[in-house]
Amino acid sequence: MHSDLKVFGLHLVRIWGVQLRFPSTDPSSLYLLSKAQGIGSSSVKLRGGSLFMNVGKSEKQEDIRQTPHVNINPFTPDSMFLHSSEGKCRRRKRTHWNDSCGEDMEASDGEPEDETIRPAKRITITESNMKSRYATEFHELEKIGSGEFGSVFKCVKRLDGCIYAIKRSKKPLAGSVDEQNALREVYAHAVLGQHSHVVRYYSAWAEDDHMLIQNEYCNGGSLADAISENYRNMRYFTEPELKDLLLQVARGLKYIHSMSLVHMDIKPSNIFISRTSVPSTTSEEGDDDDWLSDRVIFKIGDLGHVTRVSSPQVEEGDSRFLANEVLQENYTHLPKADIFALALTVVCAAGAEPLPTNGDQWHEIRQGKLPRIPQVLSQELLDLLKVMINSDPEKRPSAVALVKHSVLLSAAKKSAEQLRIELNAEKFKNSLLQKELKKAQMAKAAAEERALFTDRMTTRSTTQNRPSRLIGKKMNRSVSLTIY
Repeated sequence: MHSDLKVFGLHLVRIWGVQLRFPSTDPSSLYLLSKAQGIGSSSVKLRGGSLFMNVGKSEKQEDIRQTPHVNINPFTPDSMFLHSSEGKCRRRKRTHWNDSCGEDMEASDGEPEDETIRPAKRITITESNMKSRYATEFHELEKIGSGEFGSVFKCVKRLDGCIYAIKRSKKPLAGSVDEQNALREVYAHAVLGQHSHVVRYYSAWAEDDHMLIQNEYCNGGSLADAISENYRNMRYFTEPELKDLLLQVARGLKYIHSMSLVHMDIKPSNIFISRTSVPSTTSEEGDDDDWLSDRVIFKIGDLGHVTRVSSPQVEEGDSRFLANEVLQENYTHLPKADIFALALTVVCAAGAEPLPTNGDQWHEIRQGKLPRIPQVLSQELLDLLKVMINSDPEKRPSAVALVKHSVLLSAAKKSAEQLRIELNAEKFKNSLLQKELKKAQMAKAAAEERALFTDRMTTRSTTQNRPSRLIGKKMNRSVSLTIY
């Protein structure tokens, strides 16, 4: 659309929503104006000071009316700037117009204008409703878990044929406190992206006021499931397994903390296991052997309590794994609260009794006393767990320090060395078997050769002992004559 006005010697031209000013005597402006009139024109009626109000308004105000409502992720770097400038935007005064001169009388004219105007309203669960994407895109296989938030289903996506875990809220979330937790989990997943020790996020949507989150499917279940299975079978995680668990989860926490975020709800039910079959050995010729072994990968999931390290909005997680300083609303060392919870998670995997929710034993743990562990562990591992639950959060190691800790690295090297020893032993056994096989083959060939030689000798001796007529000069021949 195009419209033009002539006011005080200026041509005011609006072409496709862009307002231009040209001097009336400028030939180039007259040329552009004539081109604009070729596109199309419309008459404009003026009332009072409406002309100057249109002059002062920018295109951004039209963009606000056309921009759809979206959420602002509080965990992105851009949101930091938005939160810091939010107060200034709200304090901005209304623009006053002087009909006599058409000047902007805004008091705070020195404030910079944002390049991009974010919508003021957030989209809610209700506004996201659409046709059932769950039933259309996914085929439900089975229910694999449930919790306070909702239920988790194992599903196969019809398009790509891959298996995913779909989490669905139990009750409608629109307008409830759980809605913020659900959105917080989606925000955190979107910011964290992909990491080998964090459950991967794919998408999220709402149906009938219920939130659905599509995550990576971990075929080994949760650590809590594994602990329960061990309890039923009267076994525990071995020390090498405990060190491996501690190292892998520490790597996941290191990544989360590097994004200036904290998990705030580390516990066995929020750590998931992915088992991948890999070749256990490789022959010298480069061909993979038929033997396969399971590689266990631990992944951190359930990010509903994630918050920022700076300006946190803390919602307390499971009290059994909660650090005392968080309960006292001391949020100066929030990453160390994750370290505290990780230590108790490893203690549970070691076979300890269920942790208390309160009482004297709860306070003893917060004072640095480990719960009783029903198996013999090395003193170096026990000392590491003790320092991780130190009552002073500053004395607890960070996730960065944990992934470099000598106890955990030595365990990793030891297991690699042990695998190398076992591989060499198997190769030695294989070489011995090959030698024995060659000896057996040579012995068999020799036996066959001897048998063949014996047969030949027997045949020759039999031939020599057979009666025969002598043919030669010394043989007396009979002569028969016939006389007629």
